[in-house]
Amino acid sequence: MPLPVELRSCLYYSRRSFWLSLRYGPSRNFSTPALRSPSGGKDKDFVPKPLSRPLGLDYPPQPGQNTGIDPRTWRQRRDDFVNYDKHLERRKQLTRQVSKPYFRDWTNMRFSRGKSFISNTQLFRQDKALYFPNLQGVTLASPRVPEDTTRVLEGKISIVSVFCSQWAEEQVATFVSKEQNPSLHEALGEGVGLSQLVDINIEENAMKASIIRLFMPRLRRRIPMDRHGQYFVVRHGINEDIRNATGLLNVYVGYVYLLDSECKIRWAGSGIAAEDERQGLVRGVRRLTGNWKKVDSITANSKQDPLEKAAEAVAAASA
Repeated sequence: MPLPVELRSCLYYSRRSFWLSLRYGPSRNFSTPALRSPSGGKDKDFVPKPLSRPLGLDYPPQPGQNTGIDPRTWRQRRDDFVNYDKHLERRKQLTRQVSKPYFRDWTNMRFSRGKSFISNTQLFRQDKALYFPNLQGVTLASPRVPEDTTRVLEGKISIVSVFCSQWAEEQVATFVSKEQNPSLHEALGEGVGLSQLVDINIEENAMKASIIRLFMPRLRRRIPMDRHGQYFVVRHGINEDIRNATGLLNVYVGYVYLLDSECKIRWAGSGIAAEDERQGLVRGVRRLTGNWKKVDSITANSKQDPLEKAAEAVAAASA
């Protein structure tokens, strides 16, 4: 009995892709160059440079993106399986993953204690800033139902801490903790209801993620109850493209982002904070909060009744 045409096509393209990968595949030398200096050469005394361009994605985040779940139907998966261009794209992705040494991130910690970059001294302009991606994970408030980060971040000024280890969490604490940056919490108090702290704990390893779930009661006791909905544990959806776009270059390093109400990254920091970086974060929060208050006051005045405005003007003149 002859095989169906579709199955014969699947087998043909699978064999072809396999033999072409053997014949014309990438080199077997999977070594990766050391951390590079701005000049492009190897530099054992690497010094991180200030951010010179905005970080993020060029499209706004939407709830439901980057969930780690494949939304394709079986027909779409079959069509992609017999598509030779899709095979080449997938092969390039696998090559990049294989060519990355397992201990590269740990080795790079010897350069400036893993600091990837120095924070930008001025906020990125609103029209030039890029977007923080949507991520999905459970929170301390809803440990069983996944939530989207975009629903929490939209409409508020957010300081987002991203980490995946205890060491990285201690690094972001040098930026945002009340003990090490009290001025930041004063600025947050000035903008109550407008600004918030958000924690994103990334753990792609299933065993470590289950351990975090076991210790969630301890996390709930340590973190104030009003912040339980802003503490995310994310397992899936962060690929290499997102890491490169947002500057998440080292899994052992903590990162801090200042987002505006449109989820645009206006400021970013990495590793252990320097004093000028802490002050730069505080200035950024106060500037965004002040701009928001100005917009609210202008909006409120525009909605005020003209007769009320005239009465206020007369009262002010008579006073």
